[in-house]
Amino acid sequence: MMPRVSLGGRLALLFAVCTAAVSLTAGLLFSRASERHFIELDQQLLNGRLSLMRTLLEGVTRPADLASRLPALRNELSHQADLALRIRGADGALWFDSRNDLPDTPSHTGLTTLHADGVDYRSLCIQLDEGSPDSAQLTLLLDITHHQHFLQGMQRLIWLTVGLSALATALLGAWAARRGLRPLRQMGEVAARVNARSLTTRLPVAQMPEELAELATTVNAMLQRLDDAFQRLSAFSADIAHELRTPLSNLLTHTQVTLTRPRSLDEYREALHGNLEELQWMAQLVNDMLYLAKADHGLLMPNREALDLAVELDALLEYYAPLAEDAEVRLVREGEARLEGDRHMLRRALSNLLDNALRFTSQGGEIRVSLQPGAHIVVANTGPAIEPAVLPRLFDRFYRADPARREGSSEHAGLGLAITRSIIQAHGGSIRAECAQGWTRFVIELPEML
Repeated sequence: MMPRVSLGGRLALLFAVCTAAVSLTAGLLFSRASERHFIELDQQLLNGRLSLMRTLLEGVTRPADLASRLPALRNELSHQADLALRIRGADGALWFDSRNDLPDTPSHTGLTTLHADGVDYRSLCIQLDEGSPDSAQLTLLLDITHHQHFLQGMQRLIWLTVGLSALATALLGAWAARRGLRPLRQMGEVAARVNARSLTTRLPVAQMPEELAELATTVNAMLQRLDDAFQRLSAFSADIAHELRTPLSNLLTHTQVTLTRPRSLDEYREALHGNLEELQWMAQLVNDMLYLAKADHGLLMPNREALDLAVELDALLEYYAPLAEDAEVRLVREGEARLEGDRHMLRRALSNLLDNALRFTSQGGEIRVSLQPGAHIVVANTGPAIEPAVLPRLFDRFYRADPARREGSSEHAGLGLAITRSIIQAHGGSIRAECAQGWTRFVIELPEML
């Protein structure tokens, strides 16, 4: 497995590669431009010497004609130490060669670069008389060794510059990347400090660069969610302990009192019945908690069947009618609606809402259930006003708007509305609480029938 390269190392390497590529490209372009420049200079020099040689050799058509021109020709060549001349006839026979150590030259006309015995030459081969194809052929050779040495030195300088630039850029890039990535290290340090006792730690978004500000905001939001979840979990654990402490204490006290002295069979039976009520309450509480745990993990899988909500609500209202009559509360159902859902789960959710409404509706009040198009259900009851800040918390587990806890049956433990919300969400819907003008409303929005 290849070792992982740090982000700073990758950036430094990228900087070095980019700098080397740019330097190398620039150096090669400069080298080519210099080489072309020297070729043009050599071409101009050779063309100038060629005009002079043609003047000196004007009228030469055979080797015998050349003898009278040699003194002037040699004199001119003596002034150009880096220039040599070779003359050949049309048949290729050598007429004149100013130096014996010159390399062989190509027979075709034009400019050519040659290398022989460590010396570089620029060769220009052309007809003495351009208008006559049978005229002698002139070859001028110019020693350009100093040009080549310059180009080779420049190429070495280019490679050296490329290497040093890449190294310098890598070092500077590593330093710049380390400074530029400091906010990421700060984020890592903050994340390392986060634990159950320090979930309030946040990243300084204002000090982050623009590229990391959004990430820092996202991380802060994640920490906030974790903090909220941890606080809810802590409160939830405390609530569970509180809810179970009282029945367990009652069971222990009742059992200890019963065992203090011998009792009759009827007294033992009565004591067991009292314990049974407490155990049933605890069992129901545990079942409700398991139900909510399944909902938290997305394990509530409602069955889908066509339901007439009017029929289902009429059955529930008939069940609660005696309780409402005893409390002198009027029950009303309005409207029609149909949807696809789980009959038992939706009955449980609506039953929790009706039970909650009955407990908080004052004598002579009214509970109104409205069915609206689009599978909207509104359960409203008259009663005391609820603060707007409290409304969203009504669906929290073990939450009661009344600060004073009341012991009793499991449906009064503060889990009914939490279970209702889980059921509605499992059906793809939503529920919210509203309070205005003496009415408390629970509004349910469910998907329409497919």
